[in-house]
Amino acid sequence: METVRAIRARQVRKGFGEVVALDGVDLDVAPGQIHGLVGPNGAGKTTLLGLLLGLAVADGGSLEILGTPVRRALDTPAGVGGFVDGPGLYPTLTARQNLAALAGLRGRDRRTAAIGAALDEVGLTDVADDRVHGFSLGMRQRLGLAAALLTEPRLLVLDEPSNGLDPAGKRHVHRVLTGLAADGVTVVLSSHRMDDVEALCSEVTIMSAGRVAFSGPPAKLAAESRELDYRLVTSDPAAARDLAASVAGVEVVGEPLVVRTRVPALDELVAGLVTAGIALRELTPLVSPLEAAFLSLTEREAGE
Repeated sequence: METVRAIRARQVRKGFGEVVALDGVDLDVAPGQIHGLVGPNGAGKTTLLGLLLGLAVADGGSLEILGTPVRRALDTPAGVGGFVDGPGLYPTLTARQNLAALAGLRGRDRRTAAIGAALDEVGLTDVADDRVHGFSLGMRQRLGLAAALLTEPRLLVLDEPSNGLDPAGKRHVHRVLTGLAADGVTVVLSSHRMDDVEALCSEVTIMSAGRVAFSGPPAKLAAESRELDYRLVTSDPAAARDLAASVAGVEVVGEPLVVRTRVPALDELVAGLVTAGIALRELTPLVSPLEAAFLSLTEREAGE
């Protein structure tokens, strides 16, 4: 028996006047998966997130969320939480009061214990009784995540959840999201930060001009990408440079040693360094494979 998808979209279309925001989008997201949604500005990401949250309804195609067909705005099944375009908060209330008010609006229990647990989960216990108007952007994002957690979501939809976070805050949010996924919660997040997507997401959908340019595991996307530039730090830079220049498919493009190549030729170069007794101390892509593939796909789509 086929497992019910957390999200199943087929040929979803959405327009605003003459502007086509979504142009026949297909999307499958499995339960318990962290799925990244990336694309340039105007690609349709925010519109799609709004459909998933029930803030709007598609003009055509079909959309199922948690196994339930969605045919009207605000028609999403119970268990869907999140935010788009930033969380909606009351700036004159404290963090704790915000969560109590939002819980009340949703007809949920305002139990102090549940609110305290949500604040603790996102690392805001120390500022729980501070007014939100003094919060940084990153703190507001974390409070929005706490509000979503109060809904006990089975599907969590987040728009740029790492926006404005310092490194410690970002690590904290990453731990929360990976923990939720481990417990079976499906997470769909949009992000302009490829490092977040690579660190969190088991699958990614790249959108361009309202269409899906790619959907699948990041590793598959990276494998299909163009050549990348890699920096190599070795125990013998001169010998390593000579060896790199001798490997077919490897082009030396910078100092002390930067090469442009695809993965198979890079593997051959690394094996050659080991055989020659040259220690490889660092191997770093100057642009991440996911970012390179993203740029290649979106440039290709824009040129069509």
